[in-house]
Amino acid sequence: MEKINEIFETAQKEIKKAQTLKKLEELWIKYLGRKGKISLIFSSLKNLPPEERKKIGKEANLIKSKLESLFEEKKKEIQKRLKEREKGKKIDVSLPGERIKPGHLHPLTQVLDEIEKIFERMGFSVVFGPEIENEWYNFDGLNIPKDHPARDLWNTFWIKKKKGSKKYLLRTHTSPVQLRYMERHTPPFRIIAPGRVFRFEATDASHEIQFYQLEGLVIDKKISVANFRGIIEEFFKSFFKKRIEIRLRPSYFPFTEPSFEVDLKFPGKGWLEIMGAGMVHPKVLLAGKLSPKNWQGFAFGLGVDRLAMIKYKVNDIRLFYSNNLEFLKNF
Repeated sequence: MEKINEIFETAQKEIKKAQTLKKLEELWIKYLGRKGKISLIFSSLKNLPPEERKKIGKEANLIKSKLESLFEEKKKEIQKRLKEREKGKKIDVSLPGERIKPGHLHPLTQVLDEIEKIFERMGFSVVFGPEIENEWYNFDGLNIPKDHPARDLWNTFWIKKKKGSKKYLLRTHTSPVQLRYMERHTPPFRIIAPGRVFRFEATDASHEIQFYQLEGLVIDKKISVANFRGIIEEFFKSFFKKRIEIRLRPSYFPFTEPSFEVDLKFPGKGWLEIMGAGMVHPKVLLAGKLSPKNWQGFAFGLGVDRLAMIKYKVNDIRLFYSNNLEFLKNF
């Protein structure tokens, strides 16, 4: 009993002296916590004779109840004092404010802006198209009919189809924009179509389920591969601020014929595949409501993320989408 009264007297004094909620919480743990002094008394009751156990247990419960009341009263007192202090707090408007760190454009946005400016200087218009596309613009109109093996080249996110409606998907490339533009405009024209595209594939250092692509299209009466090569060489020279050696390799794309891959040669790295291109397929011209007899042209598609990785020496595409501020501060 003496021990219980001694604990109560000490706790009462310490609670009275407490000036902060943090200190009050520490005292609560010390006396009423799971391993606090009052809890230890309750756990030791099992070792006492029945009569003494009953007597001390009753007293311990009474002391516990009194301490809980003291803690509650002290908590209200501290909270009231803090509230009054906050209410009477004055603001010195003459003091300098906190300096806010300015933000900046995302590295991919910076690269996109630079690409657009280079092509605009060469007479290209910048156009855009929807990210949710229907099957015809994404595949059929680009000479990739249903069940064509070329569809396996694009791992597609299909959107659940409502009965009787068209099939929609998240566009797998920016090529549908060229069809939409050809339908509504009369050549000659030269356009680029930047935007986000989606592929259902495993992510790694060089692959993401979403990334940025840029489609280019030039249509006129007399357009050749030589025209394409001249334009693209000028683009890479402006983008990398130096002349870069390029080569065209034969390839296959359903919407161009002939088709080719474009490689760039970098010192110490050799040849790197950068983009795909080719002369617009006659079937695509027809789908865009243009006559192959009167018009011809070339199309190309390049990965904006890939160019950004080369430009900034980033070895993992996922970093661009990680929202890691420490990474983004470097740009």
